[in-house]
Amino acid sequence: MSKPRVAFFDFTCCEGCQLQVANFGETLLDILNLIEVVTFREAMSEKSEDYDVAIIEGSITTEHDVERIKHIRSRAKVLVAYGSCATIGGINGMKNKFPLDEIGKYVYQDKAKHFPTLPTRAVHQVVKVDYFVNGCPVYQPEFVKVLKCILAGIPYAVPDYAVCVECKLNENVCMYDKGITCLGPVTKAGCNSWCINNGNICYGCRGMVTNPAKNGQMDILKKFNIALDWIINKLDMYNKPRELDERK
Repeated sequence: MSKPRVAFFDFTCCEGCQLQVANFGETLLDILNLIEVVTFREAMSEKSEDYDVAIIEGSITTEHDVERIKHIRSRAKVLVAYGSCATIGGINGMKNKFPLDEIGKYVYQDKAKHFPTLPTRAVHQVVKVDYFVNGCPVYQPEFVKVLKCILAGIPYAVPDYAVCVECKLNENVCMYDKGITCLGPVTKAGCNSWCINNGNICYGCRGMVTNPAKNGQMDILKKFNIALDWIINKLDMYNKPRELDERK
């Protein structure tokens, strides 16, 4: 039985999520026993138009991106949105808060006309996505889980409960009790509270849970005297894709 042919593609992003794969170490050898990587700009110069699985990093921000992602979707049996930029718009979505011409002039000044752009969209807002791997960068063990699901031909459900659940299971001291604001109460789990385990806060890079405990969150903000606007601004750092669906 032949191995699935896998291609990695990058759009508007920093390519940090692809580096997570390159940094797998010995685990990467086990992965390569199961798949054949045919395109991966971070690790190889060869590339191919013949692939079964397309793993997409980056958000869609130009007309060229739209054409290219539709072309990739037409050739791939399975398409994976990989990382925050691809799954929820990511940091690139912050520009959606401002007029595009204003952003263009701010970044490129009088050369802005040479860099046409569109409002930032997540991949699923342009084409059908079969699997999602959230995070900035992605959490390596979760990527392995998704890869196993792809190979087995079964779906993967992104956890739709708060990061706080994993944080409690890991017996971390709550950041709020330390006097530090954290977005764990409203952010989707699946990362094993990775950032908090390592002394950082949750920045909301996995996207909001479908039904956040609004009353509980408001109680927390009131208890620790935190302005709601502060939380909203923090959430906007990753969670501001354009609300437009162009799937065909």
